[in-house]
Amino acid sequence: MDYIVQQTLNALSFGAEYALIALGLAIVFSIMNLVNFAHGEVIAIGGYTMMVMATLAFKNPIIIILGAVLAAIIMALFLERIAFRPVRYADATTGLLTAFGVSLILQNLFLLLVSPRPIAVTSMYFLDWPIRLGSIQISSLQIFETLATLIAILLLVLFLKKSLLGIAMRAASLDFEMVRLMGIRANRVIAAAFAISGLLAGIAAIFIIARRGAVDPTLGFNPVLKAFVACVVGGFGSLPGAVLGGFLLGALEVGMLVLLPQSYGGMKDAFVFAIIAIILVWRPEGILSPPKEKGDKI
Repeated sequence: MDYIVQQTLNALSFGAEYALIALGLAIVFSIMNLVNFAHGEVIAIGGYTMMVMATLAFKNPIIIILGAVLAAIIMALFLERIAFRPVRYADATTGLLTAFGVSLILQNLFLLLVSPRPIAVTSMYFLDWPIRLGSIQISSLQIFETLATLIAILLLVLFLKKSLLGIAMRAASLDFEMVRLMGIRANRVIAAAFAISGLLAGIAAIFIIARRGAVDPTLGFNPVLKAFVACVVGGFGSLPGAVLGGFLLGALEVGMLVLLPQSYGGMKDAFVFAIIAIILVWRPEGILSPPKEKGDKI
């Protein structure tokens, strides 16, 4: 029983990380129809900001956390203005290629200007300490990450349903041209989507750094690829689908680690993606894909 509880917490922790990143991808896609693969480099900016602030002798971890989140938001807004706004009305392929190009450029800038090797970041270790519940020992990081994700989801839902800007974003996900004709500024709505995406990326960066203890140029690349898979499984353009896909992917990964013999441990991802392929055969557009007719994707 203790082992089951431990692995359930592991699944929730990994799923929470994927859900955070998948939400960042989905909220931009729902409005701009853009798969932002440069989202991983926004996460890396958050990680490098923590490294720089720790190097400059910032001792207060709260200040470091706020700095990382703020840097990720600014980076997301910067990319929207410089890279994605010029191709806003181009076809989806152009946007996708732009996102890949921005991702590669930023990764190489990190390699050239910072370091190709991982750099230790120890300022987030305070998030990871053992907690004993009876005979079960868990990591505080698992609890913090799961709770932070659930709180972020709740606040995002409240923002989208209760604030004027959130309602405008939901309307834009239905019919962007209609929103523009109603006098709502397109730049404001899209900038808000990227700002929220950057906020979620900054939060994800904190927990990734706390788990890994180091930052490198590809810090966010693999998590974003897995978050992309989570979005596809859940239904691209659906925020509930992104959350469901993230937690499902986390559960599948932990499940494969538990069920597979040790000799097959290196094939974990292959088995996970095989199961995902079966799900997509059943639901090609994702489990919670938006309806064919116009409907609220958010």
